[in-house]
Amino acid sequence: MTRTITRSYDSYDTAAAVIEKLEVAGIAADDISVVGHDERAKDSNAAEGAGIGAGIGGAAGLLAGLGMLAIPGVGPVVAAGWLAATAAGAVAGAAAGGLVGSFTNAGVSEEDAHYYAETVRRGGTVVSVKATDAHAATAEAIMDGATPIDRDTRLAQYRQEGWSRFDEKAEPYKGSTASTTTII
Repeated sequence: MTRTITRSYDSYDTAAAVIEKLEVAGIAADDISVVGHDERAKDSNAAEGAGIGAGIGGAAGLLAGLGMLAIPGVGPVVAAGWLAATAAGAVAGAAAGGLVGSFTNAGVSEEDAHYYAETVRRGGTVVSVKATDAHAATAEAIMDGATPIDRDTRLAQYRQEGWSRFDEKAEPYKGSTASTTTII
């Protein structure tokens, strides 16, 4: 059986380190997905699209295939894996739901999908793994060992600010977040 394990991080660098550890642990790059913000992407002539990975976080595996997307309500992000493919299709009009749809199509609940999309909108990075039962515990240990954002605490913060759900028609977020290193 396969299940989707998803965590969000305030720092792209933390998310990249998680991805590298997942790959070293034997989880295939095809089973890992990432979408998030990285300041270096803006400076890498990334507006043209794919192939920026080696410059911002990895010479092999999933990170080498990072590409640049402009997601409605989020703005420019680096992404790879099935989340990137689904979000790119939605941006091009080939699929419905944008980033939230990408998460729900991967098996994430709708409430969590809105949370993860908002986290990316506010400068975070999300890593998602399609893990078999044999790899699930390893994936969770690696992802949780990197101190992901506490979902409940962050949701409470968002709601206190008046947020109720991700709005892809909103302008990309320009406020501050807990992250100080990777906000676009």
